[in-house]
Amino acid sequence: MKKPVIVFQAFLVAVILASSLFAQTKSPHITVDELRAHVQYLSSDELEGRRAGTEGAKKAAEYIASEFKAYGLRPAGDNGSYLQKFEFVGEVRLGKNTFASTVKGQTKQFQLDTDYRPLGFSASGEVSGSVVFAGYGISAPSLNYDDYAGIDVRGKIVLVLRYSPKSDSLRGDFGQFAALRYKALKAKELGAKAILIVTGPLDAENDELMRLSYDPSAGGAGIVAVNISQRMANELLRTSTLKELQETIHRSGKPKSMLLEATTVQMSIAVEEVKRTTYNIVGFLEGKDPVLKNEVIVIGAHHDHLGYGGEGSGSLRPDTTAIHNGADDNASGTAGLLELAQAFAAKNNELKRSVLFISFGAEELGLLGSAHYVKNPTIPLERVVAMLNMDMIGRLNNRKLIVYGIGTSPGFEALVKKYNARAAGDSIFALRLVRDGFGPSDHSSFYAKQIPVFHFFTDVHSDYHRPSDDWDKVNYDGMETIVRYVEAIALDLNRSDLRPQYVAVEPPRPAGTGRSSGIYMGTIPDFGEQVEGMKLSGVREGSPAAKAGLQAGDIIIKFGKMEIKNLSDFSYALGEYKPGDEVEVVVKRGTETKTLKVKLERRN
Repeated sequence: MKKPVIVFQAFLVAVILASSLFAQTKSPHITVDELRAHVQYLSSDELEGRRAGTEGAKKAAEYIASEFKAYGLRPAGDNGSYLQKFEFVGEVRLGKNTFASTVKGQTKQFQLDTDYRPLGFSASGEVSGSVVFAGYGISAPSLNYDDYAGIDVRGKIVLVLRYSPKSDSLRGDFGQFAALRYKALKAKELGAKAILIVTGPLDAENDELMRLSYDPSAGGAGIVAVNISQRMANELLRTSTLKELQETIHRSGKPKSMLLEATTVQMSIAVEEVKRTTYNIVGFLEGKDPVLKNEVIVIGAHHDHLGYGGEGSGSLRPDTTAIHNGADDNASGTAGLLELAQAFAAKNNELKRSVLFISFGAEELGLLGSAHYVKNPTIPLERVVAMLNMDMIGRLNNRKLIVYGIGTSPGFEALVKKYNARAAGDSIFALRLVRDGFGPSDHSSFYAKQIPVFHFFTDVHSDYHRPSDDWDKVNYDGMETIVRYVEAIALDLNRSDLRPQYVAVEPPRPAGTGRSSGIYMGTIPDFGEQVEGMKLSGVREGSPAAKAGLQAGDIIIKFGKMEIKNLSDFSYALGEYKPGDEVEVVVKRGTETKTLKVKLERRN
């Protein structure tokens, strides 16, 4: 069994040597040709979409590490290497599952993957009990519709339809209540043992089960949740058909919930988590000023993407299995990172502060790589004075560039404007400036640690999170201009005698997760640690969460009446309330359990 290891090591040495020779012929300046070459390789089919935990992501990590080595960056990962390894739950698989029903004394066994399939967020366990048909599993009194009104599902198994009711008599948007996670949370809140979900005949011509998928950023739902076929649902209903019940709800606009007399279900459900390994790649350049070299500027970008897509991957074409090459997202930012690493290495003797270059893994799964780094820094975070992040910088259009974080330190806004000005008096970019330091990328993990940040972004587009995000659609001239712009800002920060000071920015819109856009709580989720509950990486200063005494590191396990197993649970629980409501929140803080009261606010 040694031979494959030897072959792999020889291959890696060859990659590093080839990259080193190639790097010697490259320009120390930021160029279109080099940006294009990096993007072409990173978004090639060979890397199969770079999904975290796959061979393609590993190849990307090896490529980035070999480039760092060629530029002369010092390894700053684990054990003297460029790689910082971490594990995460990458998928789920089914164990031994059984499912039977007993109707009027007659027992019937059902077949896995034909009649039923557990959902990816299902809990595991043995469950038995009577069955209640609960319509669409929606409780929305504000929309004058409640499938659970007048029925008791405590200790029972609920059978619900997928999606939401449609009727001329119903008004309002049911979309927020159609999510499978919402239905599972509501059933759990009301005391149900398990939930069975079926796609009704009015919503699908083919009686097909949903594919097994898993969202690592959301975790498990804390309740047994199973998708069943229409044929199986009709076996349980017996006296009515699923089509008849669905048509009645649609026609009347009213629930048709009922206990299924003399019907019980017995099931043993096993959904097993599968751990995967992926990497951050970390390289270091030490500054030359005897004092300022102890301060560090971080420049980062994530290298992972969505692999082959599919349900639960984040793809906006979840029904299509195809390589999602992610040329803009985020081969573009990674290419920019590599060019900056090479450019800074060429002028290392001119640097005052030290510079740390990090290519993050598993960003698409919930900022896992950056969250892991800030919890396990290879250079103490108190030395980090600023973090600059690039995520999707390859589609510059009409000169539009979005820059997050300009309010996170005094002078940041003036800095981005200074290097956007041309000598002729006009500007390079049509800047859209965002004061907030939180946003949908890895800079958020650093800002949560009270580090000033910048984030550069050319906005989403029609190929975003789709198989069509390919290298030939990238604006390389625009990329070069952006990377040179980031270089100028980073060099200014590097050479300034003043350390950037952190500022807590008041967000322009609600920061709490919740279906009601008017609710503001101010919690900042910690995506990098998979725990039971919702762990906080911090809270906004002056927010309802801060006023209530919530702190970074707290794990919310109950919000009002609802038990919280993950971020999704918290999102739906928060949406049950309105501004002005006072809610009891139970948190774990170290070895203690505390109950706090939060008064929710509206963001003006």
